[in-house]
Amino acid sequence: MNARRVYGGIAAAVVLMGAGAWAMAQKSDAPVAATPAASAAVPTAAGDPVFERGRYLARVGDCVSCHTAPGKPAFGGGLPMKTPFGTIVSTNITPDPQAGIGAYTEADFARALREGVAKDGHRLYPAMPYPSFARVNDEDMHALFTFFRNGVQPVAQQPPPTDLPWPFSMRSLMIGWNWLYLDKGTYQPDSARSAEWNRGAYLVQGLGHCGDCHTPRSVLGGVKAASDRKGELYLSGAIIDGWYAQPLRHTDRPTMAQWSSEDIVQYLQTGRTGQTAAFGAMVAVVQNSTQHMSTADLQAIAVYLQSLGAKSGGPAVPTQAALVAAAPQHPTAQALRNGTVEANSGAMVYLNNCNACHRSDGTGANKTFPALAGNSVVNAKDPTSLIRLVLAGSAMPSTTQAPSPIAMPDFGWRLNDSDVASVLSFARASWGNQGDAVTAGQVAKVREALKPVATAKGP
Repeated sequence: MNARRVYGGIAAAVVLMGAGAWAMAQKSDAPVAATPAASAAVPTAAGDPVFERGRYLARVGDCVSCHTAPGKPAFGGGLPMKTPFGTIVSTNITPDPQAGIGAYTEADFARALREGVAKDGHRLYPAMPYPSFARVNDEDMHALFTFFRNGVQPVAQQPPPTDLPWPFSMRSLMIGWNWLYLDKGTYQPDSARSAEWNRGAYLVQGLGHCGDCHTPRSVLGGVKAASDRKGELYLSGAIIDGWYAQPLRHTDRPTMAQWSSEDIVQYLQTGRTGQTAAFGAMVAVVQNSTQHMSTADLQAIAVYLQSLGAKSGGPAVPTQAALVAAAPQHPTAQALRNGTVEANSGAMVYLNNCNACHRSDGTGANKTFPALAGNSVVNAKDPTSLIRLVLAGSAMPSTTQAPSPIAMPDFGWRLNDSDVASVLSFARASWGNQGDAVTAGQVAKVREALKPVATAKGP
């Protein structure tokens, strides 16, 4: 880090602490916008290759999920995003000249996406992931501008302004944050890698902005590694808005990076594979974004993710497929079948609440009930998402190839903190899993976070 960044950022450091953690946090609880509305196009523009490329890239960037309020027109903004620092309201990015970005030139548009600066000069908060979008090349930026100028219906809806409490209301402080965390310059291909690998890296690091959720952040709120070139913390997993975004690289536990390319593509197209399923924030990502991506691009993403953290030598981490294959003969499965688990409170909770769907061997049912054996969520170092799934449940995405949004019900109403801790500790130590035990205190913390915020009522 050079001196300009150190001294430029130090003045803003205290008040900017945690600011970058806003990036993408809104997606986990944001309503899923209807895909047809997201692609409403001006008829005369349809068919133009540049326009169609822009439409496609807008889906890759998942712009609709954040810039569409429930029940409102696509891209009209107004979606409230709760953060620890106040509520950020997404902006109108339709071509309406007053309420939206209709007065933006292409240079204005590119500056907003790459530098986080609006046409009038005010600084954007990093809930808009411009540090990732900075990598988008000129050709794709032009296509995006073409789509948003000609392919989105203007909406004269003026969202309420974002009004954060002081000192976070001082947008000028983002200058210091940008000096620390904004690396300007478009993606530069790695000549030692294949074209497919570079395409995957470009999508993941840029418009896909996967690192904004799946990379841990510093005390100042910036991601600790903005790309694979910046270290092994990139895509190593992070807590984001009450969910644990799983590692997308090789670690000492099962992760997506171990999956076959076919499984990764299938997961991103449908939100499920034969052994696992999307939940939480990924539901909107799959439904509004990745299911619309080409198989070639998804394959490129798979190639890139499979390379991250891959090491030769040392003990191999068992894959989920291997653990699922061995699970029927595992002692845990045999004990559950034989009913010899009376002394194990977690196993008893599992038999009474989980066994019917996930089975005694933890293998679940193909593309319906995720396997628990070898599951990256079950084995994750941080059990936050697993706890939240049990307490509140979640539904799979509804996609073109897999339209049924199969849901896991919530069990928070019938299981106390000790019950949840014991059953999750049991699952994390069974069928070859190697997760740490879960405590009742951890469950209580997640349960408390899920409580609705009380609002004042009028007379």
